[in-house]
Amino acid sequence: MSGHVGREPRRLTRWWRRRSLRARLTVIAATAIAVSVFVAFQVASELMDWELKDTAENQLRADSRVLATNAERAGLARVQLPPYPGSGRLARVILPDGSIRTPAGQPALPPVSEDAGRVAQGASADLMESNDSDEDGYVIYTLRAGDGAVQVARVVDDSPINQFGFGMLLIGLLCVVGGALVGRTVARTGLAPIDRLTAAAVRVAHTRDLDADIPDEGGGEIRRLIRSINDMLAALRDSRRAQRLLAEDAAHELKTPLTSLRLNAELLIRLDRRGTLDSALPAESRTRLLNDLGAQVAELSTLVAELTDLARGDVSDESTEVLDLADVVLAAATRAGSRVPDIEVALDVTSVWVNGRPAALERAVLNLIDNAGKWSPTDQPVQVRLRAEGESAVLEVDDAGPGIDAADVPRVFDRFYRADSARALPGSGLGLSIVQRVVDAHGGRAAVARSARGGALLRVDLPAAAPPAPVARRAPGEDTAAR
Repeated sequence: MSGHVGREPRRLTRWWRRRSLRARLTVIAATAIAVSVFVAFQVASELMDWELKDTAENQLRADSRVLATNAERAGLARVQLPPYPGSGRLARVILPDGSIRTPAGQPALPPVSEDAGRVAQGASADLMESNDSDEDGYVIYTLRAGDGAVQVARVVDDSPINQFGFGMLLIGLLCVVGGALVGRTVARTGLAPIDRLTAAAVRVAHTRDLDADIPDEGGGEIRRLIRSINDMLAALRDSRRAQRLLAEDAAHELKTPLTSLRLNAELLIRLDRRGTLDSALPAESRTRLLNDLGAQVAELSTLVAELTDLARGDVSDESTEVLDLADVVLAAATRAGSRVPDIEVALDVTSVWVNGRPAALERAVLNLIDNAGKWSPTDQPVQVRLRAEGESAVLEVDDAGPGIDAADVPRVFDRFYRADSARALPGSGLGLSIVQRVVDAHGGRAAVARSARGGALLRVDLPAAAPPAPVARRAPGEDTAAR
């Protein structure tokens, strides 16, 4: 039984959640109005009942005082009691012996209560009481008069309250119906921008057209929602454009080394099949060809590594350690010289300790040197400087190339971005974005400026760390077992 009772609220909740927002708003508006009308009816009924009761009791007190005054003048046994007119108040005289006198033709009142009898005996001055035990309820006021008491009563009449309640019920029903209509109208009007927004989103989903912005209309939350969706569409457009540029760059970069690899491999295969490999290719030419193949494979490997490193979304799984950034810079410069012998690197580094990941930092420095090497003339070296500046380790890499256009400066470190002037040069356009990600992961910042030699100056600031404490060395002959 309890399981069945527990399922009912869940069914009601599921039913409510399946309703449309427009239907929910209509039901909520109608319910709110119905509750408001009910509360207003209860409060008004109580106030009206209190006011009618207070008025009736005041009237009973006034009538009883008039009757008591007449009774004291003429005596309780001789005071005149006019015949009952058929409606209105009822009167009764309680004599000292407990007997009663009533007007002729008046309906019988309930018997005199013990409390009213005590008033007649002088125990108290007056008494207001209600009697609802009979078919007709009475409100009876008893007032001490002479040696007895007089009573004035009225029939409790609930018809004004009932009429008022019936009127409020009709008004409430009309208000609920009107509230439902108004709520539906307001919901339809208020949700119209959302309907148009939904239609626009469905159109974008079906057509895949990200260039059509949703009209900015409405106000408040609706306007913020539309602007957020338009910002999302703009971000999607930028992402699609970046992916398209990446695909174009990757195709362009892969095309040249793959074509060269294919031609060189076909040449080697053809000569090998003819058995003329040794005679057709002298040792020097064969060595040069194999070196070309190795360089092309290395270029492809670099491109694939950059794409993989970028797609992974994480700098590295290696742990951080306190290291000398000068060692990292020297290792990166050595790798750059072995990869591209034409690059001349001029180093001016001092020992600066940082807390970081060695492989990731070396990759970032290598990308900076590679980028500068692509632009620097052959007779001008790439200058790499490392120094401590306050609480930061400052790395600067500059070249003597043409520099970076002002329009390209804000997007130099963006993913997939390549300046128009750089599309004819080798590279994927991912190197500097990897630098930015590595620097951000180490709590630093990267910036670009104009070099004093006219080229680009790329600067990286990393938080410096205290050098590790030197390891204590034992004196010769020290007994290690003593520790």
